[in-house]
Amino acid sequence: MKKLVVKAMAGNNDPERVAQAFSVAATALASGFEVSLWLTGEASYFALPGRCEDFNLPHSAKLNELRDAILVGGSITLCTQCALRRDIAQNDLISGIVIKGSASFVEEIMTEGVQALVY
Repeated sequence: MKKLVVKAMAGNNDPERVAQAFSVAATALASGFEVSLWLTGEASYFALPGRCEDFNLPHSAKLNELRDAILVGGSITLCTQCALRRDIAQNDLISGIVIKGSASFVEEIMTEGVQALVY
């Protein structure tokens, strides 16, 4: 099975980019691909309760519904450095989201059969 790794870097500062990252990840999952979503930069805040629920972009799927679908069928990871810079700890996160560092990201994207996208 092919795998898609999506790295989301944008947050409320660029709503269309973040919506695209979540939408593409959820669509790939629904299409039968293995999916891993990485939250970095301003997207780090979407690992916290209520942040996806508060996101609103006209004509876009609800971010919390996309997040929940990805958590059920794939994985969501928060960047270690990004979490530290924002004082976010593992116990602050939505259940199912984990914190990992860049070595884990590199290992994931360098595996044969993996496609990585950055938004």
